This record gives sequence, C-alpha cells and structure tokens, in this order.
Amino acid sequence: MQQPSESSTSVGPSAAWTAEADALVSLRDVYKTFPSGRQTVRAVDGVSLDVLQGETLGLVGESGCGKSTLGRVVTQLQPASAGSIFFEGEDLAALHGESLRQMRRRVQMIFQDPYGSLNPRMTVGNIIGEPLANFGLAKGKERDAQVQEVMRICGLNPNFNNRYPHEFSGGQRQRIGIARSLILRPSFIVADEPISALDVSIQAQIINLLEQLQDDFNLTYLFIAHDLSVVRHLSDRVAVMYLGVIVEVAESLELYDNPLHPYTTALLQSIPVPDPVIERDRKPIILRGEIPSPINPPSACRFHTRCPIAEPICSEVRPELIDYGNGHLAACHFAGKLQGSLAQEVAEQSTEELRIAIIGDADGTGSNGSDPDSA
Repeated sequence: MQQPSESSTSVGPSAAWTAEADALVSLRDVYKTFPSGRQTVRAVDGVSLDVLQGETLGLVGESGCGKSTLGRVVTQLQPASAGSIFFEGEDLAALHGESLRQMRRRVQMIFQDPYGSLNPRMTVGNIIGEPLANFGLAKGKERDAQVQEVMRICGLNPNFNNRYPHEFSGGQRQRIGIARSLILRPSFIVADEPISALDVSIQAQIINLLEQLQDDFNLTYLFIAHDLSVVRHLSDRVAVMYLGVIVEVAESLELYDNPLHPYTTALLQSIPVPDPVIERDRKPIILRGEIPSPINPPSACRFHTRCPIAEPICSEVRPELIDYGNGHLAACHFAGKLQGSLAQEVAEQSTEELRIAIIGDADGTGSNGSDPDSA
C-alpha cells in the first residue's frame, strides 16, 4: 500500500495501514482490467487487502462493484492484470503451470450458481471425487470412501453418490459444490455469494454448514455477498467495495456500530429493520444518480459523484486507506462525518435479532441437517 499523500494526511490520521503479520492471503495493489472494444473496463482497481488465518472476511458491495472478479483473481481463475497475491508467503500471480496447479489443492472456490457449476453429465460421486483424480490422491474404493465421507460431512446422503445433479434440490446442489471444494482439505476457500440463489429457508442451513466446516477443518474464508445481515452474522471482519476499490475494512461489529465511510453508512441503511416503528421513522440517505461506469470511473474518490458530503478535494485527491484505530480502515477525506441516527438505528439491533429476522434457522436442523425437500 502506498504511503498517504500530504493531502490525505491532512484530513485524517497520519499512520498508514501496514500488512498484518498473521495474514494467510495478502493482496497488494491488485488490478484486473478487461478489454471492451477500444476501451478498458477497470473491474479491480488497485486493491490491497489481508485475509487473516482462520477468519471469515466478508466482502460486500453493490452488484457490479468487482467482488466476484476479485474472488476469481485471488483463486487465479482469472489472472491479475497487475499486482501481487501472496498465499502463505508465495506470490500466486507469479506461478504458472504445475506450480499453479499444485497451489489449487490449498485454495478452492464455492460458486454462486448451484446449477451451472455442476456438470449435468457427471454423477455426484464423480463431481466430488474429480479433484482427487486430478491430483492422483486416491482411486477406486479409496476414492469412493472419501467421497462418501465428505458427502456425509456436508449433510448429503452418501448412498446418492451415483445420482445426477438434476435429481437434487438447489440447496443440495450447493452442498455438493461445498463437498467438492472440501475434499482436497484446502486451507482457504473463496465463497462467491454461495446462498444468493437459494430459498431463504435453505440459506440458514448452508451458513450453519459453512461455520461448522470452518471450526472442524480450520478453514479461512473470503465470503462474498451483498446481504449485509448475513455478512454481519458470519464474518469476523468486513471489507466494503465500491467500483473496483476497497473503501472500508473493519471488524464486523465495529463496522456496523461505527461506519466511517458514507457509502458504508448508506449500505447499512438498506438492511431491513424487523420493527415497523423504527422502519417508519427512518430518514433515508439518498445517493445521487447511478453507479458510474467502470470504463470511465470518477477521478480521485470513486464515490464523490454520489456522496452526500462530497467536497472539491474528493474529486481532486484519491483518499488512501487509513487506519483510524483498532484496524478500522477507511478511504475517505471526511471519514465519520456522516455518522448519525441512521447508522445508529442499524447498530442498535443485536446480532441475534438480525440473524432471526433475516437468516433464522428455519427448521432447526443445524449445520448438518438436510434440506426439507431431500431426495
């Protein structure tokens, strides 16, 4: 991360953000661009971020802000255009061929679409066991035994390993995808909106399963989502992304209790409140206009064209991610200025109230319970 300029230092603490010592994954000035005719889409624009060992880092933001692209870059499903991605001290962006292939044993991904991510021509047993075959780790009866064991861990009936994906419900298919990512015993998993395509009654089961797997296998998650209530319940820390850049990072409770960036405050206000009186009396933050195009993003602060407290400096000097204490990072020249009743209304709700209202354990099956429509 670059040192803050004089302009940014004058409006915030002078201490620049430094990398965490216990980071499992560290991104440094990562860019990802895509050609679009004669122009270039800047999907990820200079992101620096740490994912600590054993934690769940939530990554939130509006659709199109670059969250999924960043997840794919971290796992090297798409190569970074520039920058470094360190995993266990090794720069993934510099790996190629067999070295990159071997790295994939330790870095896996859970995809958003439980339908499109599974090959309809393969049985569930072959889908889950394919990583073992790819790396020559097991075959025959040993492979089948490992497949059945991971199916059992993920709440699937191991006797259904010869069935095809179309014979399973959406929640069961997502469990199949989770089992496939788990069978190599990775240390880091990128979960790209793994519950957004599922019924609300099934979402709680998948979230509980992910939490249980993290405890049992010492997993580290990058959890990508747009539902802030789910992220609050599941994540240890949260990073907020807007138009290809990270604008705020903090511990989960700290972010919800004390948002510093005006975009974060606006996002928090979008969380439904399970109290009609509070909901009726809320005074909304109105963001001006639409999200700008990543082909031609605004100068300096990406958010200044929609920000209710923007000043001339916001369009002239790009704010750096500054540590405002206890690891609470914000990229805003006027961090904390928009704090008020709107943010506090959300913060006053307990984590348990939000969990029950938004992702409550609908049927009480627990982390390993099967879907209501199990085959």
